Amino acid sequence: MTGALRETAPAKLNVCLFLGPVRPSDGRHELVTVFQPLTLADEVELEPAGFGARGDEVSCPGVPGPPEDNLAARALRAFRARTGWSGPPVRLRIAKRIPVAAGLAGGSADAAAALRLAARAAGVEDDALLHGIARELGADVPAQVRPARYLATGAGEELRALDGPPDDYAVLVVPHAEPLATAEVYRRADALGLPRTADDLAQRRHAVAARGADLPDDLVVNDLEPAARDLCPEIGDTLAAVRAAGADRALVCGSGPTVAGLFARPDGARAAAVALGDRRPRPILAAPWRPVRREVAA
Repeated sequence: MTGALRETAPAKLNVCLFLGPVRPSDGRHELVTVFQPLTLADEVELEPAGFGARGDEVSCPGVPGPPEDNLAARALRAFRARTGWSGPPVRLRIAKRIPVAAGLAGGSADAAAALRLAARAAGVEDDALLHGIARELGADVPAQVRPARYLATGAGEELRALDGPPDDYAVLVVPHAEPLATAEVYRRADALGLPRTADDLAQRRHAVAARGADLPDDLVVNDLEPAARDLCPEIGDTLAAVRAAGADRALVCGSGPTVAGLFARPDGARAAAVALGDRRPRPILAAPWRPVRREVAA
C-alpha cells in the first residue's frame, strides 16, 4: 500500500427490535431486528504509518478512551492475527459524524470499515473470513461488513438480506447530549422483565420476515425503549417532540438514547429538522443507505 484507502462507515437504524431470552451459550439476548444503514456515516481512511512506527495506529477524535481500545483498532489486530498479514504498520483515521454511544452502531461501523480496508490493503477477497472476524468483535459488526438492509436474528449476527424501503423514505436522527451504555440498557430491560418468550420471538421473526421491505406500524417497535426511557426520561419528551414535528413513526435507536423520526416524504423530514433546530445536539437529516447488493457470507 503506497497511498491512502478510504471507506464510508454508515450508521445503522434498528427499524424494529424485539428482545428475546438470554442464550445459555454466551449470555447474549436473542433478537429479531431489521438493520437499516443510513447516509449518516463516518469516514475511515487507512494509510501507511509514519516513519519509525512500531505498530498500527488509530486516530479517532471525539471518542473517549485509549486509541488501542477502539473497536476499529481491535478489528485491525484481529485481521492480522487471523490472516497472518505482515504488511508494514498502518494508520487508521476515523472522521466521526455518527454520535457516540447513541444506539447507532457507530463503533461497529468503524470496525467493519477497518476490516474492509485491511482486506483491500492485504489483497484479501474473502467475505466469509471478514464475517468470521466480525462475529468475534460484536453482534452488530457482521451486518456492517457489507452494509445493507438485513433481518438479523441470533444476537444480531445471523443475517438475511431484505429488499430496501421506499425510495422517498427519510429519517431525522435526534441525538441526546448524554450517552447510554448498551450493557446498562440490557440490564435494565432484564430488571423490568421486558424479554419475550422464545415462542413470542419466533412469531415476531415470522411476521418481520414476511414484511421486511416496509414494516407496518405494529412491527415498528423497539422492546428496549422502556429500559432506555427508565434510564433517560428525557427520551419520552424527544419522542413526543418528533411526533409533534410530523414524523410518521418515531422510535428509539437501538439501546438509545438517540430518537429517529421516520418520514414517508423527505420534505416532511426537512420541515421537522427546522422545527427542532434549536435542540442541542442538532437533529441530523439522513436517508437509507443504498449499497450494491452482495451475498451474505454463511
